[in-house]
Amino acid sequence: MNVYERLEALGRALPPPPVPGGLYKPALQIGDLVYVSGQGSMVRDGDRYTGRVGADRTVEDGQKAAQMCVMNALRILHDSLGDLNRIQRVVKVLGFVSSADGFFQQPKVIDGASQLLADLFGEDPGVGVRSAISTNQLPLDLTVEIEFLFQLKPETP
Repeated sequence: MNVYERLEALGRALPPPPVPGGLYKPALQIGDLVYVSGQGSMVRDGDRYTGRVGADRTVEDGQKAAQMCVMNALRILHDSLGDLNRIQRVVKVLGFVSSADGFFQQPKVIDGASQLLADLFGEDPGVGVRSAISTNQLPLDLTVEIEFLFQLKPETP
């Protein structure tokens, strides 16, 4: 089953492409690695998760917000690469969670993103190294922002 079939089986569709919030590249390929700029917990002209986990949002809300970040990254990769099936593995997930004072479950929040990536790419290739970091505030009051690094499959002639 390819990535698009897995997305469909999970009842998910790629969102519209996010609008960059500043002067940066949404994705940058260097060799067989593709870096994806931080993606927030919002969909262009649609849903968004705002507020701090542990105050305004539950851990489950945070996990859904993290999954929204993954979907935005996948849209950027689809537009950049032309085919999500070119992805060989997830290398790194760097997650930022807008957190209330005394909230210490950032890894559990970012598990929402990690689980979705594992479901899409497989248990080993879908899980890379990871950091889950607390922050007091994110741009636009978003709940989660995640930056990604993917490795591409070797190109065949």
